[in-house]
Amino acid sequence: MPLGEPNFYLFGGLKPWIEQAWIASDDRVRGGKSQSYLICSPDSSTASFRGHLDISALGGAGFASQRTVDPQSWDLFDYQGIRLGVGEGDGKKYTIAIKDDNPPKREDGREESTVSWEYDFVPTGHEVTASWEDFKPMYRGQPKPDAEPLRLDHIKRISIMMRSFFGEQEGPFKLELKYIAAIQFNNHANE
Repeated sequence: MPLGEPNFYLFGGLKPWIEQAWIASDDRVRGGKSQSYLICSPDSSTASFRGHLDISALGGAGFASQRTVDPQSWDLFDYQGIRLGVGEGDGKKYTIAIKDDNPPKREDGREESTVSWEYDFVPTGHEVTASWEDFKPMYRGQPKPDAEPLRLDHIKRISIMMRSFFGEQEGPFKLELKYIAAIQFNNHANE
């Protein structure tokens, strides 16, 4: 069953994009050299996720991502998925990831690894739609089939990521984002 119109704009759409609401989370925390940026348009109606994915330092691996700053909390229990409005892209594969926790800090100040729920996509039109069932639990880039169910009423973090997929892609990247929104199925829109 198709997903309906956006019902709750998290970023963009009816809400302005704010650069300060996002922070880089690149492979530099693991000794890599990738860099990412989220740059808002002058009128804050779009955001450009861009940067450079360098896979040389980590032997073919690498990632560059922007994530929401802490603390955040969204209750998305009454929604059935996420839709991204996208503009100009580069044909590369991206990932949207969500977390239902804030990772604890290690003694060195870095965050512990925790499960992310991820959906990979190559934008081919003006929208990318994913139901919650499309998001797969991942831990350090590997599937985590025994993960606890995603707590949709307790979403703490949203990330947009460019990664190498173990050497499949590298170099400069750019994706224009018009919005990130939670959506409901058409038959639930008027309930």
